[in-house]
Amino acid sequence: MTTTPSHTDWISVAGLEKGFATGSYALDNSADLTGKQVELHAADGSVRRIEFDQDQLAIDGGEAVKVRITSLRERVYLLDWLDERTRPATSYTVVLDTLTDSYTQVIGTLPTFDVIKTGLYERALGGRPLTDVKVDISHGAVNKPYSDGACPHAKTDELIGVRNLYRYSPTEVYEHTYLNENFYTWHCLKGVEQGLCDTDACHYYKIADELYLFIWREKIVPTLGIVMIDEQNHRSDGKIFGVGDTEDAPLANFPMASYCQRLADTEYPDDL
Repeated sequence: MTTTPSHTDWISVAGLEKGFATGSYALDNSADLTGKQVELHAADGSVRRIEFDQDQLAIDGGEAVKVRITSLRERVYLLDWLDERTRPATSYTVVLDTLTDSYTQVIGTLPTFDVIKTGLYERALGGRPLTDVKVDISHGAVNKPYSDGACPHAKTDELIGVRNLYRYSPTEVYEHTYLNENFYTWHCLKGVEQGLCDTDACHYYKIADELYLFIWREKIVPTLGIVMIDEQNHRSDGKIFGVGDTEDAPLANFPMASYCQRLADTEYPDDL
């Protein structure tokens, strides 16, 4: 019988990265887009041209940056990179859907240490969000002008009430319970955070049948998580982005992927 400790210390995102690195189930980079270029047409009419070269991309002919490109479903790609010219760095994640010629973009930023030091009690009484991890989520069209309905990716409630198990490596196992449209609970069953759990803000988008984009924003150790969940093939893939050990330490931005399975579905009585 496995027992969990009565007390577990919270660790930094850098510490979490070390735990996830050993035997990680993270997907290899996809080479499908190498040598290609796409145009991203936003709803506001702006257009960006992205050129791919192995594990790098360049936007509008600018300086190339390192990018991670993975694919859980054929012709649907998850792109992830950092813009380190901003302080703190800005996270860019794009679901590039070449099946429907559309995309969803998530831009994420982390709070400074001065903001992080504000206590949760003060935030709650002041009417502030408990997390200052920010995301901007938008949709657009690929290689064609944007029009209403051009992107079929949409908010969904299909995961609400689901309890899933995620095995990220032989040593790191978590469960998620998707509570409602704004919150979910994570619980570390095995690994460097064993015994820890919390309920955090989240966002759900349906990309295709049984394929979801899940985004969460943690409050205790400021963290942005972005993953694709493929319930058909029982896999997930994405990343975690968070602050370093100290104010001067580099930010963490590391890949994570899992073999996943559904544990339970919650059904509420009709007369609630």
